[in-house]
Amino acid sequence: MIPITGHTQLTGLLGSPVAHSISPMMHNTGFQALELDYAYLCFDVKENKLQDAVKGLRALNVKGFNLTMPNKNKILEYLDDLSPAARLIGAVNTVENRDGRFVGHNTDGIGFMRSVREQGLHVKGKTITLMGIGGAATAICTQAALDGAGRINVFARMTSQYLPRMQKLLERLEGETACEIHLCDNEDKEALKESVDMSALFVNATSVGMSPHMEACILPDESFLHPGLTVGDIIYNPWETRLLEMAKKAGCKAFNGYSMLLYQGAEAFRIWTGKEMPVELVRRTLGR
Repeated sequence: MIPITGHTQLTGLLGSPVAHSISPMMHNTGFQALELDYAYLCFDVKENKLQDAVKGLRALNVKGFNLTMPNKNKILEYLDDLSPAARLIGAVNTVENRDGRFVGHNTDGIGFMRSVREQGLHVKGKTITLMGIGGAATAICTQAALDGAGRINVFARMTSQYLPRMQKLLERLEGETACEIHLCDNEDKEALKESVDMSALFVNATSVGMSPHMEACILPDESFLHPGLTVGDIIYNPWETRLLEMAKKAGCKAFNGYSMLLYQGAEAFRIWTGKEMPVELVRRTLGR
């Protein structure tokens, strides 16, 4: 283990709860492997204490930090600048100390799209069917559009509280990218089937199928899938959801959300250190 010194650069996670987080093991494994004089800690910080925490981190001149719930939106009030993706998404999960200025990034979408490329798929010019309009869906939709996706069909409940926010985002994305984006009713199964049929990538960015409701599936049955389709589920508990089971039976490439978790962390690692995280070593250390 690399010793803490008078030069050790501090990074960490602000959120609540954070006791369960695997981020310290992930980042500290990377720091140790590359012999970097950095350390990563978790800080249980609720939204009402976030401003005080950020003031303290500025005073300490930390290298950077991550945000998790409930702080991803509130943090925007206390930053000096935002990356293009973070500005579009309206949420930040990584902050970089850039010569004393706190700059917000959102690496969730970057992490997911790296997982997609790992499956051999490049989304440029392709059609994507995306289920959900929450935080993860917003990040994935934004990054896919920035990466050159040709069309994204976003399916959601028309009664969702997040609908107005997503509508505004889609308008901005269509104005700033060449991507054609459609917001669709997830109750319209005929439209959903047509969308999946024309898609190269299907993404479940909802909690449907997550433990303990492992019997649930975002799609009615296997007939909605086709060989050659790449299927991603942001869930990784259970490791294989019913959606992914169906996808494999249908001849699809299928992956869960664990790689997204690793790769969003790897992007934060790169932002802070300028180095590539040794992802495979981290994966083995975490037992996956």
